[in-house]
Order: sequence, then C-alpha cells, then structure tokens
Amino acid sequence: MTSTGSLDLQALRSALKGSVIGRDDAGYDEARKVWNADIDRRPTVIARCETPADVAASVAFAREQGLEIAVRCGAHSMPGHSTVDDGLVIDLSALNEVTVDAEARRVRVGGGALLGDMDAATQAHGLAVPAGVVSHTGVGGLTLGGGMGWLTRMAGLSIDNLLSAEVVTADGQVMRADDTENPDLFWAIRGGGGNFGVVTQFEFRLHEAGPIVQLGMLFWGLDDGAAALRLARDVIPTLPREINVIFGGLNAPPEPFVPEEYRLQPGVALMVVGFGSPEQHAEVVARLAATLPPLFEFADSLPYVALQSMLDEANAWGFHCYDKGAYLEEVTDEAIDVLMEHLPAKNSPLSIVLFYRLDGAYSEVGDDDTAFGGGRSPRYALFIIGVCPVPELLPAERAWVRGLWEGLTPHTIGSGSYVNAMSEFKEDQIRASYGPKYERLAEVKRQYDPDNVFHRNANIRPG
Repeated sequence: MTSTGSLDLQALRSALKGSVIGRDDAGYDEARKVWNADIDRRPTVIARCETPADVAASVAFAREQGLEIAVRCGAHSMPGHSTVDDGLVIDLSALNEVTVDAEARRVRVGGGALLGDMDAATQAHGLAVPAGVVSHTGVGGLTLGGGMGWLTRMAGLSIDNLLSAEVVTADGQVMRADDTENPDLFWAIRGGGGNFGVVTQFEFRLHEAGPIVQLGMLFWGLDDGAAALRLARDVIPTLPREINVIFGGLNAPPEPFVPEEYRLQPGVALMVVGFGSPEQHAEVVARLAATLPPLFEFADSLPYVALQSMLDEANAWGFHCYDKGAYLEEVTDEAIDVLMEHLPAKNSPLSIVLFYRLDGAYSEVGDDDTAFGGGRSPRYALFIIGVCPVPELLPAERAWVRGLWEGLTPHTIGSGSYVNAMSEFKEDQIRASYGPKYERLAEVKRQYDPDNVFHRNANIRPG
C-alpha cells in the first residue's frame, strides 16, 4: 500500500489547476464514492482535473510514483474500474463543458460531462447525440465502449456520430484524433474503451430529435410473458426506424399510471418511443395492444430530456449491482423459454432483463469501420442487470444473473458481449467480443500505451 504521507502531493498540487484530494483531506470519502455501492475502494489520491494539461500531469505523476491509474467520468463502471485501491484516480468531472454549434450540427463535450449535461445543451436547439438511457451516466465511458439507446435505430451508436476527440496518451501528449489526424487512434477509441488514453473532449454530429417525443408502455403478467416476447420479436424489426422499442422482463413501476394491484408485480414490458408523428406512434401502440391485450398500457408525449432521465431513479446511486450481456441474432422460442424459466426467480424487484433492437442506422456502418465489439448485422443486445437496494441481496442476485446468462448462452452470437455490459473482463471474452479486430487493437495499444498504463477496462494487451 502506498500511503499518502509518503507521496509529495504538494508537487502534484503545484502542477494542477484542479484540486488534489488525499486520504487525510476533507471530502475524501465523498470523492471516492462510485455509482455501484458494491464497490468500496480507497485510492491513495484523487486528481480533479480541470484541463488536459492537468490530466497529462496526473498521468506523469502516477507513473513516476508507481501508482495504478483509474479514470473516472460518470463513475458508472459496473465493476468499479473508475476507482482503484492505493492508486491515483483521474477525476474528469470538472471537464463537463458542452458547446453546441446548432448551425453546423456539431457539439463539443468535455470528457467528464454526463448525458444529462449534453442532452440539456443540445435539446435547447432541438438536437441530440445518440447515447444511453440514464442521464447520470458519463458521456466518456459510454461512448468509448459504443453507446446505444433510444436513438440507435434512427442514428446509430454514439461512436458512429463521433467526429473527433482530444486524447491524453500515456506519455503525456495531448493529441487530436479524427479521420485524418491519428486515424488509427480514432478508429481504436470508437469501441475500444479507455485503453489508449484519457479523452478530455468529444466532438459529435447532432441529429434532430425532440424536444417532444412519444412514449408508450405496455405490460403483461408472467402468464402472458412468453407471448409478449414473441410479439416484440415479430413486430419490432418491421417498424420504421423512427420508432424504437426496448423490451424485457421487469417489475411494474410503482407509478400513478400503473393500477395499484399491478405495482411491483413481475412481468414483461414493451417501452415504445416515437420520434416521428404522434399518429404513427399511436398506431403502433394500438396495434400491439390489440394483438395481445396487456394488463395495462400507458401512452403520452413528453420532453426528450424527460425520456432520457425516465430510468434514473431505477438506476440511482447507492444500489448494489452486477450485470452480464450478450448479443442474439434472434429472440428465439428457445431463448424465450429460458428467460421465462428464470425471470420469476429473481430476488430484487429492481433487477431487470432488457433487449435493445440494433438495426437501421446501426447496421449501415461497416463491421470494420470502428473498433466496436459487436457485428453490425441486425441483432439484439441483451442486458441482464441485478440491482439490489441492500448488499445482503446481491450474492443471490449475482447467481441469478449468471444462471440466466449461462442458460441463454447456447442461443447467443458467440461468447462475446457489448463491453459496456460486462462486470467481469475475462481475456477470452474480450477477445471474443472484438473478434478479428482484437489484433489490430493490440497494435494500436502498443503504439500509444506500450506499458499498458490504462488497463482498468476491457483490457487490450499491447501487441
């Protein structure tokens, strides 16, 4: 263990515009907290960087002192890679500026900004970046792994809309990466995670979305769950890309629009979001409900920023969490049988199984155009997430997640996964996720981080 007292933190403080927090400083325990309450680590020092130069100085200090580095954006890393015991945390939260050029449909986003920061700024102009579905997620970690959500069918992944990035590499250089300048680095950071440096700014392409969108939710009990999953499977691929549906197994929320007798009851839900006309969305919701009448349904219009924060409370800070993911070419009858066998066995009402449909704009990008860990043919991304309000529930819920994942493995596309849906990073699964792209990633890693300084991630070993 490296003690704070044995380090010259004053030297780091003198080198940074931002603040430096050691173990003996006020606010240390608050500063080291991360989203997943199951993670309780004690870094030696936290560097709250305000500039790319601060990041470069922090990397240099950590390397000189032999400290392991963790990079923190939104602190949402499920396995806790945004913090580290006895090392140095590069905290990017102060780098959260968002600058919109509405005429050019471009936005520059600081590496520590949250999705809510980005959405608020871009929605002031009726524009959006395709991103995730929880507003307190960090833009950085989400984007570097890929970035999928409500806009994926219409506009692709976050990385498909990334135009350039500012990256601090392991040797302290501040580089621009785009299609013409350091193009190998630009390719690698679009899906290759935080392996290649610390991204201090992203530049994205913007799309028209909102400010008002349509939301529908249909919910069936467990008895009709298999039929509801088959309905989703059959209908969603036929929908126009302006309509997106996330569906899966969950407990009905304790919201006013849910009849009291169904609140917190387990079942299957379809969440239908429309970015086109209200009439188009209403027709889809009505058709789904007529085909298989749900226990209850809800439909309304709401601001895009409200859609983006709709799942915040269910994913609040302080829960104890674990997840696994996979890709499925189709949600087959056999896969549905496995899901419906396991769904009633979950212990926490907060735990959830979600399917994202990936097609449309997602599939218009070539497999090798980015380093994304997943093929671009139409498919479903599966998320199995154990979420527990108290730590005592987590061991059983972790076993439930693993059991369901193992049961579905025969029905998935290989053993790889979306790297943002991994709580464990086994080398064979990382290699399977990237497939033939792994060797190219390893060569880029060798060029920009030959000593594997940035290894708290889905780690690519230097070639």
